[in-house]
Amino acid sequence: MRRKAQDEYDVIVVGSGAAGGMCAYVLACSGVKVLMLEAGRDYDPVTETPMFQLPKDAPMRGAGTPEKPFGFYDATVDGGWRVPGEPYSSAEGADFMWWRARMLGGRTNHWGRISLRMGPYDYKPRSRDGLGFDWPMSYEDVAPYYDRTEMLIGVYGSNEGLENTPDSSPGVLQPPPAPRAEELLTQRVCGDELDIPVIPAHLAIMTQRQDADRLSRALWPNNPLAQRVTAESMRSRAACFYATPCGRGCSIKANFQSPTVLLPPAIATGNLDILTDAMVREVTVDSSGRANGVHYVDKRTRVDEHVRARVVILAASACESARILLNSKSSAFPDGLANGSGLVGKYVMDTVGAGVGGQIPRLENMPPHNADGASAMHLYMPWWLYQEQARGQLDFARGYHIEFGGGRKMPGFGFMGGLAPFTDGAYGQRFKEECRRYYGSFIWFDGRGEMIPNEDCYCEIDPDAVDQWGIPTLRFHWKWSEHELNQARHMQRTFASIIEAMGGNVTSAVHDDGADAIARPGQIIHEVGGVIMGDDPSRSVLNEFCQAWEVDNLFVTDGGCFVSNADKNPTLSIMAIAWRASDYIVEQLASRSIG
Repeated sequence: MRRKAQDEYDVIVVGSGAAGGMCAYVLACSGVKVLMLEAGRDYDPVTETPMFQLPKDAPMRGAGTPEKPFGFYDATVDGGWRVPGEPYSSAEGADFMWWRARMLGGRTNHWGRISLRMGPYDYKPRSRDGLGFDWPMSYEDVAPYYDRTEMLIGVYGSNEGLENTPDSSPGVLQPPPAPRAEELLTQRVCGDELDIPVIPAHLAIMTQRQDADRLSRALWPNNPLAQRVTAESMRSRAACFYATPCGRGCSIKANFQSPTVLLPPAIATGNLDILTDAMVREVTVDSSGRANGVHYVDKRTRVDEHVRARVVILAASACESARILLNSKSSAFPDGLANGSGLVGKYVMDTVGAGVGGQIPRLENMPPHNADGASAMHLYMPWWLYQEQARGQLDFARGYHIEFGGGRKMPGFGFMGGLAPFTDGAYGQRFKEECRRYYGSFIWFDGRGEMIPNEDCYCEIDPDAVDQWGIPTLRFHWKWSEHELNQARHMQRTFASIIEAMGGNVTSAVHDDGADAIARPGQIIHEVGGVIMGDDPSRSVLNEFCQAWEVDNLFVTDGGCFVSNADKNPTLSIMAIAWRASDYIVEQLASRSIG
């Protein structure tokens, strides 16, 4: 990663994760000179991810701590819900959890790799049920970019032709891995008794090597430089051999991470420079109110620096990008940059989450067998009650998908303690026998549902707090609507019914009150919105190409641009939308319409 090599660039990209990495890749491959600013440290998964280490090799058997909430082996090296010296606050009753990944590649290093396309209903939700907002573009506008993104990063899955669960084009998806025993049992019970579809999951994990020559030509048909660097990058990646949980990072580049998939080919073009430990404070504007650069604090020296560019792209994550805009005040923008509508920071959303666990006697005493596979699920359940919702038969307007797992995976910290309710005080030889009996018989279901944007969920600058760099921090406000609370309650009841249909016993609480069932806001780490796009400048901050209405050379390409928060995990859509916006930026730069 080279330090800043020149005084002015075509484009500055703030952030190096899903959106920032994708923008840098597309722009650099298109001949645009790019400077990337990353608030965290440099990080290389290839050299920093030892393989084959087990929980027993880690302190506390790899258990989570406040500093490493997802465990010792989690890839996040310098971030989390709490970052030393970088506070945030919540208004009374909000209780928001804000995850920051302070490292090159951002959250792409530790995410679950679930890569689901938003469907036609998801882009026009208001037209369907009268709630929230429609996106200013359709699924058909984004579909080609989903294909490109899936081909580039490597996604396994299948085409099932289900309602609002879009298929990929032929030759795009890699084959999914075979289901495990607990997944096959769930699939059979749900299909035979509950009429719930259980299909191969879509994950950004390669089950086979990429056809580098074919894919690079398909992605960049008239660009020899992009073909070359993309093919070289693809050839450096191996298929997953089921060695290390993906949340740790991947030294063989089998899973998708920005530092292994997007940034190396972008750097290889010679058109991308990267500055890490660069904490962006504000976007600066010239006398005409157009963006002309970025102020950042060099975290190594604590010196305020300024870099210039023709175009500025914020891709720092939804709330961080909103924070930068709100802190970018000037005489032209006294309430924050591009905030004439007053909507910067408004309509923040997170995924609705709830879960239920169970123990399945039919899975007891399974003979030892190979349960290897991708570290995440091989099957999942897409939302299946669209028509019931359209007829008004449910007490919530938007749906959820179901993620599930269990079985004979590597047991982690607390496994034996979790057996206590089943072993009747056994110890010694009998306790060992009980462990063998119950190992592999537990299962857990998690719902991931759509939140409808509302005016009570937003972030603003805290008037009384700054971080260690002197930058004003955020204060969050939050209130779930009845749609989300009822949805969470429906999740738990559905999961309990699945466990019971499998002949199992529910081992966790099933709440009658959705407020008790639902996860805390921010806990699922899918926050989007806050810099929403639209087709009316008075009711949105950005247009359909992530371009600020009031500052035509300013773009926000991360989840902040999201108008709705479908039940599909947002990362794949963030990358597809960022690629679409980047193509637009290339066109606008070429025609000198911006910058």
